[in-house]
Amino acid sequence: MFAKPQAEHRWLEQLIGDWKFEHDCQMPDGTTSKTPGSMSCRSLGGLWVICESNGESAEGESWSSIMTLGFDPKQNQYVGTFVGSMMADIWPYQGVVDASGKRLPLDSEGPNFDGSGRGKYRDTIEIIDKDNWLFTSELQDDDGQWVRFMTGKHTRA
Repeated sequence: MFAKPQAEHRWLEQLIGDWKFEHDCQMPDGTTSKTPGSMSCRSLGGLWVICESNGESAEGESWSSIMTLGFDPKQNQYVGTFVGSMMADIWPYQGVVDASGKRLPLDSEGPNFDGSGRGKYRDTIEIIDKDNWLFTSELQDDDGQWVRFMTGKHTRA
């Protein structure tokens, strides 16, 4: 009855630990900011990774978020969620590690920045080495192009 971790679950173990990061944001409205933060990632039964982050916005407001990531063998893809103290939406994730074995693009859907409906988003985890990884966020514009609006470099604390 209990699921057993597979190789895909072990891929997520690279994220386990304590991290410091800086987010470099270039929002669609042209505003930019650099904000530091910290993240702590732990395993839940070897099947899920739970990542809790804290930081402060460029305006000085504290925020926190929780990201869950796992692998669903029935769907043959990674699944998860993202929630944050700064928003009322839950962001569902799904994705597959690319051919390099280093990048996990996670597709999602959420509210458009201008409040005009919903749009497509992609957060990507890219493993650099055992002590460094990147987290990037993109949105799909009206022409179907992916536009990066955030890059975060994570370094093991």
